[in-house]
Amino acid sequence: MSKSATSKIWTAAEMPSQAGKRILITGANSGIGYHAALKLARKGAAVILASRNRQKGEAALDRLQTEAPSAHTELVLFDLASLKDVREFAARELALRRPLHILINNAGVMAPPQRLETADGFELQFGTNVLAHFALTGLLMPALEMAAKESSEPPRIVTIASIAHKRGELNFNDLQSTKNYSPMKSYAQSKLADLMFAFELDRRLRRASSRIMSIAAHPGVAHTNLFAGGDNHSSAEKAIRSLLSHAIGIVLNTDAEGALPTLYAATASEAISGGYYGPRGFKEMRGDEVIPAKVEPQARDESAAARLWQVCEDLTRVNYL
Repeated sequence: MSKSATSKIWTAAEMPSQAGKRILITGANSGIGYHAALKLARKGAAVILASRNRQKGEAALDRLQTEAPSAHTELVLFDLASLKDVREFAARELALRRPLHILINNAGVMAPPQRLETADGFELQFGTNVLAHFALTGLLMPALEMAAKESSEPPRIVTIASIAHKRGELNFNDLQSTKNYSPMKSYAQSKLADLMFAFELDRRLRRASSRIMSIAAHPGVAHTNLFAGGDNHSSAEKAIRSLLSHAIGIVLNTDAEGALPTLYAATASEAISGGYYGPRGFKEMRGDEVIPAKVEPQARDESAAARLWQVCEDLTRVNYL
């Protein structure tokens, strides 16, 4: 979508009503996930906020219900760093026998200074950003297919990638960074893998003649908790990251602005399956206009994407499509 192709800039106000839709957002207790949840709830969706931390999740739910008093929202707790947690949540969700209209794979871990592992022994960024969302998507496919049968609009799976994918390379000999760990290199690899997953998912859905859409988005460089201090950083590192995050909010995107590509991918009639969307501004780092984002050649490597898919199936033991 270019500016010349539309009469005005696409904003959250352009979203059609989301009444009657159930939407699950991972990492919805803060940042982009929270602002996407808020705007979708204001449009009438029943929004499921997924969080690994009860205290932060409940605080976000209270805040959302204050900012959108008539919203239909609920909190679900599970840790993407544990495939057991992901499986148990998915089993509870499917037991409800309710359709899921939109799944937003938003949560992420960014550049812990030391190599950390998930409960299953995977490098934390690859395990959380890639494997957990791969498994969650597959496990929830029956609820998405239910929505495809019952709804006039096709369900959507939105996967959040990053401009960091441009520097990413898939090292199949060391996907878990056991031989050589670099915080940003491992992060870029995980975001490249997320984008390749979204594209491969679209190809497989099309081959299966499914109505479900797979769309990717990125926020540019936004003021989110990914840049703020986290549990895995020293006090000095937390202070530096906090200053950086505030500077980003001033110079580049706020987390509310960063949510626009996610909302576009999740709701805009112009968004296409297999598409990838981000902000129009300088080097795709900022801006309040959403356009098709640039895709680096390595993200279009279909043979590598098929190999990545097989690795994800082998490691998660979740098989679909």
